Amino acid sequence: MTAAPALEATRPRRGPAELIAAGRRSYSFEFFPPKTGKGQRALWSALRRVETLNPSFVSVTYGAGGTSRERTTELTRSIAEDTTLRPVAHLTAVEHSTAQLRGIIGRYADAGIRDVLALRGDPPGDPQGPWIPHPHGLRHAAELVELIRSCGAFSIGVAAFPERHPRSPDWDSDIRHFAAKCRAGADYAITQMFFRAEDYLRLRDRLAASGCHTPVIPGIMPATRYEQIARFARLSNAAFPDDLALRLRTAQYDPAESHRIGVDHATALAQRLLDEGAPGLHYITLNHSSAAMDIHRGLRLPASPEEHR
Repeated sequence: MTAAPALEATRPRRGPAELIAAGRRSYSFEFFPPKTGKGQRALWSALRRVETLNPSFVSVTYGAGGTSRERTTELTRSIAEDTTLRPVAHLTAVEHSTAQLRGIIGRYADAGIRDVLALRGDPPGDPQGPWIPHPHGLRHAAELVELIRSCGAFSIGVAAFPERHPRSPDWDSDIRHFAAKCRAGADYAITQMFFRAEDYLRLRDRLAASGCHTPVIPGIMPATRYEQIARFARLSNAAFPDDLALRLRTAQYDPAESHRIGVDHATALAQRLLDEGAPGLHYITLNHSSAAMDIHRGLRLPASPEEHR
């Protein structure tokens, strides 16, 4: 099944790297494949609300160790077939042989999906546990980028880490690995969540100083639930600013106030990044679009969606 002509006519034609090269910004939203019927209904409700904003693309995450492989593939295909949204499929190398990865990439191509976010991925079970490559698989994200590039004309994104990858021993190593992904064929990058503009700006400066000019889109996580964000920060090595943590902890039993705090902080962060020349924004929704949409609408953006399509 292919997308209907009416949907094809309204879907954004250019990927994030092409938009940025043309002097426009990329605005996108991240979702994950749910496990239950209730989760499916909530997801599609969120997707339909986001669709009204005409984003540059939406991405679909891939569970640790490939735990959501089938659900990620099917959701990405459904978005391509049943909406006007441009889907970007996450793909990780964890616990997959090279042959399996080729098969997944081929399934995306058969569905007309030509946008992939290539990630080495976290170990299943314990994201901070030892990373063990598949005996017939890949060791590094750069190798996954090379594999995808060898399979056809794909737009390929990779991950960037404003506060350094948790497994990197130092910044020199981190920048070196990022540059390797770019040399392998990455078109753009999306950062892990972060809460301080300075962390993104320092990463951008380090990359520029190294001669790497691949566009890096900031990943924006609305911090609306204290316990959830504290857990994510621990797992990802992201700093959870004391002032933001205190305000959220104080308001943790007041959902409306927590929502306001998270949206206000993320909106101010996003606006600062745009003012500093960031090439776009990628909203991490956790399948709840209201906070991300509130942030997007609160920014000083062009009135016409064609400005970023």
